[in-house]
Amino acid sequence: MSLSFRQSDILKIAKQDGRVMVEELAETFDVSVQTIRRDLSELADMGKLDRVHGGAVLRSGVSNIGYEDRRALNADTKTRIAQTCAQDIPDGASLFMNIGTSTEAVARQLLNHKDLMVVTNNMNVANILVENTDCEIVVAGGVLRRSDGGLVGNLTISTIEQFKFDYAVIGCSALDAEGDLLDFDFQEVRVSQTIIAQARQTLLVADHSKFQRTAPARIASLAEVDVFYTDLPVTGDLQHKCAEWQTRLNIGQ
Repeated sequence: MSLSFRQSDILKIAKQDGRVMVEELAETFDVSVQTIRRDLSELADMGKLDRVHGGAVLRSGVSNIGYEDRRALNADTKTRIAQTCAQDIPDGASLFMNIGTSTEAVARQLLNHKDLMVVTNNMNVANILVENTDCEIVVAGGVLRRSDGGLVGNLTISTIEQFKFDYAVIGCSALDAEGDLLDFDFQEVRVSQTIIAQARQTLLVADHSKFQRTAPARIASLAEVDVFYTDLPVTGDLQHKCAEWQTRLNIGQ
């Protein structure tokens, strides 16, 4: 089944925002809500979207969406979250930054920080921080994943184990209702677990779209995170769990 022009545009909006709402789409395209519901049902039948109450979200599964699509997804929100996170990182800190567009956004907010030491398995983060001449950059070795500039594997883990960081700045592909951080790549999961183990404080940066997705591999629990930077309030049950775990929620708009 081929996409109509309207369905193609709906899919573009979903890739940009992470989700689409029936009433908003009806207003945008000046059609009835019934027409939009039919479009969303057809897109779901084609495996493009998952239907949720009032709209649809990007299809969850065992593979991630393209890196450039992820970079564009909620870009302004990621920037605001990154600004808040970067404000909590003092000059003179040592930190590890892992693979992901959210950690790249944090790197852009660190360009004016002084006397930093950043270890990363993200080639994009390293290239961003080159502009900060007061930042020492250590690139962890490993196998280059061309799709996103990430370095993974045993060599990456061995490099990380040589350090003890003040902060680990990490992202994730998905976050479930139990507070588990999830990812698609098992090699990347092992790297992220090592990062958390080698950091004095772990800072998670993840926008609300991560709650609308799922992934097969578990990284860790929010119980192992010191501060969770996001843009919308979490559910009541998870909020209570974070309080029990002493995981601070930093919710910016």
